[in-house]
Amino acid sequence: MHHPNVAIIGGGPAGLLAAQHLAEAGVPGVAVYEAQATAGRKFLVAGHGGFNLTNGEPVAAFGPRYGARQTDFEQFLTGFGPAELRRWAAELGIETYVGSSGRVFPTEAHKPAQLLRAWLQRLAALGVAVHTRQRWLGFCGPGGLRLRDERSGAEYEVRPRATLLALGGASWAKTGSDGRWAAVLTQEAGVPVAAFEPSNCGAEVAWSAYFREKVGRAPLKNVALRCGAAEVRGEIMLTDYGLEGTPVYALTPALRAALQPGTGAPLLLNLKPDLAPADVLRRLQQPRRGRSLPEHLRQTLRLGPPVPTLLRELVPAAALAEPAQLAALLQALPLPVTGLRPLDEAISTAGGVPFAEVDAHLMLRRRPGTFVAGEMLDWEAPTGGYLLQGCFSTGAWAARGIREWLQG
Repeated sequence: MHHPNVAIIGGGPAGLLAAQHLAEAGVPGVAVYEAQATAGRKFLVAGHGGFNLTNGEPVAAFGPRYGARQTDFEQFLTGFGPAELRRWAAELGIETYVGSSGRVFPTEAHKPAQLLRAWLQRLAALGVAVHTRQRWLGFCGPGGLRLRDERSGAEYEVRPRATLLALGGASWAKTGSDGRWAAVLTQEAGVPVAAFEPSNCGAEVAWSAYFREKVGRAPLKNVALRCGAAEVRGEIMLTDYGLEGTPVYALTPALRAALQPGTGAPLLLNLKPDLAPADVLRRLQQPRRGRSLPEHLRQTLRLGPPVPTLLRELVPAAALAEPAQLAALLQALPLPVTGLRPLDEAISTAGGVPFAEVDAHLMLRRRPGTFVAGEMLDWEAPTGGYLLQGCFSTGAWAARGIREWLQG
């Protein structure tokens, strides 16, 4: 049995970038073990809705996007930040641009599969061995790993000098990111794992059957959502189960904290965030001259469907008839969120290996020589390029730690 010098478990962005950095630094015998039939499955799925690689905002603004882990990620970004990510893509022949929202995408000529193919070709040229359909089963001895060839069912062991675990979080299980590694890590290495929770996901609202039939899926553009002190602007989508969209996703940490069994979470919708409250009231106080409420809202505030139906779904008729109450509701409409969408539907997950369990190089304190990167760690960030950037940055940081470990 050939034993690699460095074994990387997981062929996602964090694992593949770590492999590339190690090989480019001259580390021999780097091998990636991926349980799926191809590497980068979740990487490709993430590209279906627009391949958002990173964000073009100043790097100084990135840190706060990682919430409680701001200090850690500010450090990781110094090793591989958004500028380095764009340069990395360019070296693979993939040009990028900054969109109007600040998000960074490959140019239209380049598809996610093309980037992944170019990346795997680069890894092969560097001598990195990528073994697919090889499932990690656990540890054996101080530095050994147990794996299973999914094609033959044969189990075997490898004994690398260093290991990087980059197995992802617990959403989109069909891509291999199923979180099953958590039980193995706890049982075999004594590493506690924070429970997985959905992040960047839709919020559930118990609409009436009439509302679901009449509205279905409908966008609300240029609105703001607020949960507690957190407020995010953008476009949301009303769905049959509730709400989705970038502002909803960004507020999932606040919603998780606010949700209490049986009580729901206080989520407030501002349908006219660019107007002062007094201006909204002044417009509503204009004479209606027999106009219906939908027509009055359309003419005075340019609020068309599905806003009138949404108001009637959530607000007593008496409040809609009184301009002052209606004005206040238009800028703070309570949306009765009852929960978040299931874990497997979430774009990403919170939870995972606590940062207290790894050292400054992302090495497990309880298992020297074993490092962790990507969504396995307990962090979260909003969509907009910050998630993928975080995976890349932790992969690069772990690779640096592995090099130092190998050098003794």
